[in-house]
Amino acid sequence: MTTLTKPRSRAGGRAARRSSRGAVTFDMLPGLTRTLPTCEPMNADQIAQIDGASMDILEEVGVIFRDPVALRDWRRVGADVRGERVHLDRGLVRELVATIPSDFTYHARDPRKNVRLGGPHSIFVPMTGAPYLRDLDDVRRNPMLADLSMFHKLAHMMPALHSSAHHIVEPYDHPISQRHLRITYSSMKYSDKTFMGMTTSPKNAEDVMEMCALLFGADFIESHPVTTGNCNGNSPLVWDETMLGAMRAFCRRNQPVLCSPFVLGGANTPASVAASVAQLNAEALSALAYTQVIRRGCPAIYGHYLSTVSMRSGAPMAGTPEISLMNFMIGQMARFYGVPWRTSGALGGAKTFDAQAGYESAATLSAVIHAGANYIWHSAGWNEAGMHCSVAKFVVDAEQCAMAYRMAEGPQWGDFDQALAAIRDVGPGGHYLGHPHTQENFQTAFFMPDRFDNNSIEQWVADGSKEITERALVHARRLLEAYEEPRLDEGVNEALLDYIARREREIPAADALNQEY
Repeated sequence: MTTLTKPRSRAGGRAARRSSRGAVTFDMLPGLTRTLPTCEPMNADQIAQIDGASMDILEEVGVIFRDPVALRDWRRVGADVRGERVHLDRGLVRELVATIPSDFTYHARDPRKNVRLGGPHSIFVPMTGAPYLRDLDDVRRNPMLADLSMFHKLAHMMPALHSSAHHIVEPYDHPISQRHLRITYSSMKYSDKTFMGMTTSPKNAEDVMEMCALLFGADFIESHPVTTGNCNGNSPLVWDETMLGAMRAFCRRNQPVLCSPFVLGGANTPASVAASVAQLNAEALSALAYTQVIRRGCPAIYGHYLSTVSMRSGAPMAGTPEISLMNFMIGQMARFYGVPWRTSGALGGAKTFDAQAGYESAATLSAVIHAGANYIWHSAGWNEAGMHCSVAKFVVDAEQCAMAYRMAEGPQWGDFDQALAAIRDVGPGGHYLGHPHTQENFQTAFFMPDRFDNNSIEQWVADGSKEITERALVHARRLLEAYEEPRLDEGVNEALLDYIARREREIPAADALNQEY
């Protein structure tokens, strides 16, 4: 079995590189610190134009906050509230958004896996929310809790994934109303990386906060981000009671949320890249500002989900040039306001792990790296417009994240002089294969993907003519055989299970949509 090797350290010299050469590891890569310049298609006047248009939308059109608590909060800070529609003065918005930290550190169960977010600091997070999976036999079916745990184990073992996320797939063998408890426990139990918290209702979000308090300590989470919530807007220009209540549960405990308008370009935004960004920006700013009404100084993340809609079928599309352009522009706007931002990393609309899936995901991942995204969600497994998570694609996407990580770090200069000396040693007409510098650096100088086959056609045939899906599934099985659980403290584990048992007794095993919290 082979796994990714850690990139060459920038420090430590030849002895350190020699000792690590060829080492096999499941160790998580540190949070990515990007050095590549960002792609910025807008000039200063165009940034000001988007900002001005967004502020005009907030002041003149307004945003619906379909939630009585949020409306009271907005009145308290002086916003112009007319029914459910809130008109936000640009001065108030700027004042509130300015209190969001420009960067912060996520604290994981294993402190060695803490990661910084914001500015040049980025993390890769697996996909979530799939109602189906393509399993270890590449069969499309409904997932169960064991399938979710499998994905959490795989995420734990993938060096370039910095989070175990939450409901990578929906566990259909548990009632919807109680699912969030088992999902959160699986995230905590099978990986010691940071994770996401369910925001499917305000009460579910409060349960997640209580479980985080049991895992990390109630006082600790008051000052240390440990998880991430996601709050989706209803574009155009609506935030609902469910999302806002969940947002309050997280922000009151100082835990960051992704403030994520859900963009279907041409359907719920104008059929225009620039105008879509202006609307999305207004929606995101209204939610970001509200996080600071809830608790000044709490971390928050400028979010979005980007897709364009096929005018032939009405279906969402992935990997299109307009999505990349919007990512570039949103990155500029987030940096303009000085807040971290989220995007989606490896989206695909294909029904199987085929060439379409690869092209769409590669186009998206490359764009978000060049856009300077911080929280790169949906980075592994996403296919069929999010309807299924593919095991094969999950492990290949994770390696693609490692490749993107290497690229975003930028060129390495630590051995430049030694490499130049090799040119003098070899001279015209020679080769470098046997040179000491090559022998010392060949495993780390150039990324060698394990999931891709770069052998000759003869060797490929001799190895069984295996396509990438088959190779990836074989690799996934080997990973799972090698998995070692990062054990929870027994007392903490018992407290979590007791909490889950109590809440499952209290919560009716009915559809969460039929419950009142």
